[in-house]
Amino acid sequence: MINKTDIYPLHTESDTQRAGDCLSQALGSDGAIIYLTGDLGAGKTTLSRGLIRGLGYQGAVKSPTYTLVEPYEYFEFPLYHFDLYRLTDPEEVEFLGVDEYFVPPAVCLIEWPCRGQGFLPSPDLAITLEIAGKGRCLTFEAASTKGLEIADRLRVLLQDAG
Repeated sequence: MINKTDIYPLHTESDTQRAGDCLSQALGSDGAIIYLTGDLGAGKTTLSRGLIRGLGYQGAVKSPTYTLVEPYEYFEFPLYHFDLYRLTDPEEVEFLGVDEYFVPPAVCLIEWPCRGQGFLPSPDLAITLEIAGKGRCLTFEAASTKGLEIADRLRVLLQDAG
C-alpha cells in the first residue's frame, strides 16, 4: 500500500452514508477499483449507498448479495457494485464474466474482495470499516497513484464533513 490514512469515526448510519458521498466527490474521471472490507454489518453497503446516491442515483440501492454484482450505468461512467460474500472459491470470479467491468472509466466497489483473491485486479483504494461500540471507524489505504489522488481528496472532504 502507498498510503495509510487516519481513522475516521462514523457515529451513525448517516455518517457512513455521508462518508460515501464524500467518496463520490473524491473520485476522478478515470475510474477506480475500490475494495471494501469489514465484518458483516460493518457498513460496507451503507457506504456504497452513500457513494451511489452522492453521484445522483435516486432509486433503491441494495446489497448485491445474491446477484453478486449490481450495475449502475446512469452516470458519466459505469459503476459496478460487487458483493462476493457468497463465493465459495475465488476462481468463481472468472465465471462471472466481468473482466470488462474493470476497465476505466468504470468504478468498481468490491465488498468481500478476499473471496475473489487472485482473480480480481489490485485495488486503487482499500477501505476498511470496523464496528466500534455503537458506531463505526473508517480507514483507507491508497494502493496506486490513482488511489493516492482519491485518498488525498477524500481526506479533505471527510475532514470538512466532520
